[in-house]
Amino acid sequence: MHMKTVLILLVLALATIFALVCVLLTRGRAPSTCRHQPPEQEDPDDGQSLVFADLTPEELAQVVRYLQGNLGVQLVDASRAKPSDNCIASVDVQVPAKAEVLRFLDGGGARPRREALAVLYFGNQPDPNVTEYVVGPLPTPVYHRDVTVQKYGGKVPYHRRPTLAVEYKQLAGFLKSQVFPTAPSFMRQVMEYDGANLAALTAAPRGFQSGDRITWFVLFQNVSGFFVHPVGLEVLVDHSSLDISRWAVSRVFYNGQYYRDMVQLESAYVQGRISVEKAWSFAFGMSVTTGLRLFDIRHKGERVAYEISVQEALSVYGSNCPGGMSTRYMDGSFGIGRYTSPLVRGVDCPYLATYLDVHYLAHSQVSRVSKNALCIFEQNLGSPLRRHYSNLQSLYYGGLVNSALVVRSIATVGNYDYVWDFIFYQNGAIEGKVQATGYASSSFLHGDGLRYGNRVWEHTLGTIHTHSINYKVDLDVGGRSGSNVCYYTGKLQSSGGIASCSVESLIVTSELCFFALLSSSFTAKLFFYV
Repeated sequence: MHMKTVLILLVLALATIFALVCVLLTRGRAPSTCRHQPPEQEDPDDGQSLVFADLTPEELAQVVRYLQGNLGVQLVDASRAKPSDNCIASVDVQVPAKAEVLRFLDGGGARPRREALAVLYFGNQPDPNVTEYVVGPLPTPVYHRDVTVQKYGGKVPYHRRPTLAVEYKQLAGFLKSQVFPTAPSFMRQVMEYDGANLAALTAAPRGFQSGDRITWFVLFQNVSGFFVHPVGLEVLVDHSSLDISRWAVSRVFYNGQYYRDMVQLESAYVQGRISVEKAWSFAFGMSVTTGLRLFDIRHKGERVAYEISVQEALSVYGSNCPGGMSTRYMDGSFGIGRYTSPLVRGVDCPYLATYLDVHYLAHSQVSRVSKNALCIFEQNLGSPLRRHYSNLQSLYYGGLVNSALVVRSIATVGNYDYVWDFIFYQNGAIEGKVQATGYASSSFLHGDGLRYGNRVWEHTLGTIHTHSINYKVDLDVGGRSGSNVCYYTGKLQSSGGIASCSVESLIVTSELCFFALLSSSFTAKLFFYV
């Protein structure tokens, strides 16, 4: 036996013996546990600082049980209480008077009694009010005393009560179910309200004279960091009544103008007396044959294009195999819209994009739905739209985020996935963009196959082919263009990852149109400067 093997066995034997000795030495001992020690044992100063300690869960529960059984009124859980109910608003420790505490801490006096301070809302009484009770002694309370007049010099009127979380929920429900439906066109067309895309932030105080309980609610886009995304709509709600059904809107403010209520705002909007300026507005849809299309495109309310749409995606292949050499794909014949695929949140489009379904009927008598086939999102372009940093005379910085609105669909036609984008910029430019991904088309490599492409595997030829992408552009810059419609075609030649490009475009009089094809990433871009 080798010496190395002997040493290894010896080490293993010693380790085994050591383990057995440890087991024998610890046998019979009680396992060590970290048990929660009562407060008296945790405090290093013999419990003196516990005079300031917060109430424990057990003490809080004891106070609630005592109040429920000793006030002679029904108490409703505050999480579901109506304004007309009685409820416990809060319970906290009642810190003893300073003199009493110092006698205990410094002079050896008696420990102050441990008490709780309970704030109750009495809405179900002839004279609704807010009352504060001191409850004690803890942990087993047997008394309560009203300290409201002592603290505030008189009774606290009910309208002064701080708002409970449940009241905010009731107010949100009131806005959603009673207020917003009275302005259906305005909420749908201007606010694009879907029941969840607006967030309300409360203002304070709730009125400016005694007896008021009216609150301004400021509306924001319901997105992450909504505090910096106001929509210009604010609603003043009178919620002084204990009967929720009697709550009412006192005033509405939108875009610098006051209205009596949402009904008046709706009337003004329908009659065209409200100017709503949007950077971009357009109608969009999905042709089952040609795919994504836009109509009535307006910039700041002015129509700049009647239609911008995808028309065709053509692929012409070459090969020394009969299948490859005869291939001339016109993807519209298969259905670019029909083969629009579902978009994966966070991959195909940003996670927080808006996703829309597409309904179509093709090759069947029954319509079908493509889930999440369109996405719309705002994209930070990664560079400022404008900026200036001044270090002469005075120091300051000014800049503006450069963002664009993107409408996207992805069509999977055979081996190719076409990512179709229409992009709307702040400076008035529109970009039509297509990116191709997926799999390359191939033929079996034989003979003089390298004349028709590039080798991508042992017997696989990445066949040479040309992509032609066709758009229809009907611009109405400065007025209707009549029959002045552009059709743009861009071409890309590719063979197994090597690409070259050519451009064909039309220039329309008085309307600047520019088409470019970027071959390095197989991305075609079509710009319209309006």
